[in-house]
Amino acid sequence: MVSVPPATADEARPDATPAVPWVELDGDAALVAAGSLDASGQSLASWRDMAPAIRQSIAYLERKDTDGVALDRGGLRLTWGDLLRGQRVLLEVLPRLDTEPGLLARHFRWLRLDPPAAFTGYYEPVLDAARKPSGALRQPLYRVPDDMKSLDLGLFNPRYEGMRVTYRIEGGRAVPYHDRAAIDGRGALRGRGYELAWVDPVDAFFLQVQGSGRLRYADGSTTHVLYAGQNGRPYVSLGRVLRERGHLPADGVNMDAIRAWLAAHPERAQEMMNANPSYVFFRLAKDGPLGSMGRPLMPWVSLAVDRSVIPLGAITAFAVDVPGGGGAGAASLHGLGLAQDTGGAIKGHRIDLFCGAGERAKAVAGHLDARGQVWLLLPR
Repeated sequence: MVSVPPATADEARPDATPAVPWVELDGDAALVAAGSLDASGQSLASWRDMAPAIRQSIAYLERKDTDGVALDRGGLRLTWGDLLRGQRVLLEVLPRLDTEPGLLARHFRWLRLDPPAAFTGYYEPVLDAARKPSGALRQPLYRVPDDMKSLDLGLFNPRYEGMRVTYRIEGGRAVPYHDRAAIDGRGALRGRGYELAWVDPVDAFFLQVQGSGRLRYADGSTTHVLYAGQNGRPYVSLGRVLRERGHLPADGVNMDAIRAWLAAHPERAQEMMNANPSYVFFRLAKDGPLGSMGRPLMPWVSLAVDRSVIPLGAITAFAVDVPGGGGAGAASLHGLGLAQDTGGAIKGHRIDLFCGAGERAKAVAGHLDARGQVWLLLPR
């Protein structure tokens, strides 16, 4: 049985940091929240369209030990079996949700994440690419280097469970793996046979932020390029760096503005991109994009989460204002989400919404930066 302790008076104060991040809704509040969900906002003709994505989560969870612990934090303990049962219940009621949204309140407990989550978006960009360096397509995309190693610290001490370090051996000692300045600025990996394709340097930088995309070659052929690994360095937001150094206004930080600044200052572009030491490595694939489950993501449904807060395989509901095309206007999105991905920059109460491919996806992902409500849906 999943249990959530009641909130204390201190936790209810707006200026307090709650020890318990989950607050359960009563029946009436859950009915209201369920009734506000709108499939059309997620580009779904019907809630039934979510069935393939739910089956992807079920397939992932069926490979887990049903008694194994998926989450044990803030007074909330969940097993993989709890999550699997929830996905099966959702798949069962899905055909009736269009006309009976209250089924979500009847069959699920609604636990609100408190404080609200910070929402961002990501999408699948399409990049012009070459199989050899050519003109502006001079930045290589690298596969995982052979000398990059990773160590699970939890194997040595249970208190470090889930923590990993990424390193290389230099002079017989383990040292942190190369950062962006070393790789792109000083050519630490140049000519070692790790190149997959060549693209525009700024496109390469944003591809690493998104995590996956499609390469489009001059002959018209395309291929998916997927996340394969990361150098273990912390992610630093280039937008934040540009704002803090006075290059962008506080209310004007978005993907388009960052690209425009880099284009206007080519002599400083690499220097500024080097401010983010995190570096992502890729692999080529026929299908994609794939989430951390190793399964295809569904636009406007799949979410990247911090698995220490929301476990992979969880069902969520969410409400957030998303920007319109070109960043103009905003629309309130009340939807159902599936936790199917993670990301190096997704920490704590942060949610990254997968927006798919195309112009709307690019516009929303490039401008989405808002607080929103998140509910964890657990089977009764």
